[in-house]
This record gives sequence, C-alpha cells and structure tokens, in this order.
Amino acid sequence: MNYTLSEKYNTPELMAKIMGPNPVKLEEELLAENQILKGAAVCDLGSGQGLTSVFMVKEYGFKVYAADLWSEPEENRKFFTEMGLGKDEIIPVKADAENLPFEKEFFDAVVSTDSYNYFGRNKEYLDEKLLPFVKKGGYIYIAVPGMKKECHDNLPEELLLSWTPEQLDYLHDVKYWSDIVNACKGADVIDVSEMQSNEEVWADWLKQDNEYAIGDRKAMEAGGGKYLNFIKIILRKR
Repeated sequence: MNYTLSEKYNTPELMAKIMGPNPVKLEEELLAENQILKGAAVCDLGSGQGLTSVFMVKEYGFKVYAADLWSEPEENRKFFTEMGLGKDEIIPVKADAENLPFEKEFFDAVVSTDSYNYFGRNKEYLDEKLLPFVKKGGYIYIAVPGMKKECHDNLPEELLLSWTPEQLDYLHDVKYWSDIVNACKGADVIDVSEMQSNEEVWADWLKQDNEYAIGDRKAMEAGGGKYLNFIKIILRKR
C-alpha cells in the first residue's frame, strides 16, 4: 500500500511519539474508503500521545476527541497547539475505555488504532461500554495487532524473546475477533480481515530509540514477524 497521507508525518520528531508499530500508517489503511463525513465528531479511543488524532483532523477534517487513560491532556493539548490545531478542532480527554465520560449517542464514529485489544476482548464490551456513545448509523473502525493463526498452546520461541505469554494473550487471529464482534447485538459487522500493514509499520517502530522498541527487536529480528499481523474491524451501529 502507498501511504501517501502518512508520509507527511514521517519525521523523527513525530515518529518519536509513536508507542508501537506506526499507528498513522495503520490508520490510513483502516480509513481507506471510510464512510465518516467531514466535520463528524470522532472519538480516537486509545489515542496515546495524540498523533493519530492530529492525523484525522488534518487529513479527514473530523472533529476529534483524543481519549486516552495513560496520557495527560495538558501535554497532548500542547502538542496539538504546536501542530496548529485549535481547541474547537481537537479535544484531549483522559478517559477509561470501560467508563467513557461522554454523553450518550455523542459520536458519529469511533476509531481505535492499536489499543482495542487491551479492553475490547470481552464480548459484551461493544454493546455495554462503547455503542451507547455512538449515534445510530455511526461507524466503528478498529485496527488491532494480531496473529496469523492462534498459537497460544505452543507459543513460538521467537515471540518469547520479547514478550511473555501474558503479553501475547492480547494477540489473536481473525477468527477470534470475528467471534468477538459477531456476538454484538447492536451493530452490523462490515469487515473483519487481515490488513496489508505489518512489515512496514513494524520497521518504522523498530527504528525508534526507546526501551520498548529495543526490546521488541529481539523477537522481530529472530523472525517473529511471520506469526504476526494487523486486523481491521469495521462495524456500523444499527
């Protein structure tokens, strides 16, 4: 895939903000042919340091609520201002995905890039915790790190060079995620499939000079990437 929009963000300063495989490229692929209207209120769920939120405002014209539990809104607001975005375009919010602090049916869409696997593996999560905040007919776009095939009963040695079995339990295959989202009563499942992104987004991450990227290099340099993928999930609220 040609990441024509994401390449604008491929600078050392912005890439230093990523917290895993390049989320901007993941998001560009995820939102290809998206059905979200310009000016829509969008929740960037698990927004991290806000780079994906900036991307959505600048490239798609959404009004974005950057919701994250582990980043500080004040720091993200400073970053958004440095990126030339105003308070009416992008709003940082400290939020727990299990207890979102928004009005019901507030969002036209929710986008979650490389975070949903931490809180969305419960089959009741969509109906009970997320869909109440989405308008009827609104969309949910999700990109999660996954496995090409479930292997938790016999984890490859390559993957264990960087991650514990407990950490790898956040990674699952397309069938696993299909079972999760098809249990949802309040939304139609449009797509659950493997993404093209994997090698390129991982390469961007492994170039970073932080302890997490350095730790991940062990598994990937040993060939662990052949077991991994990214999975996109698209739903529409009934």
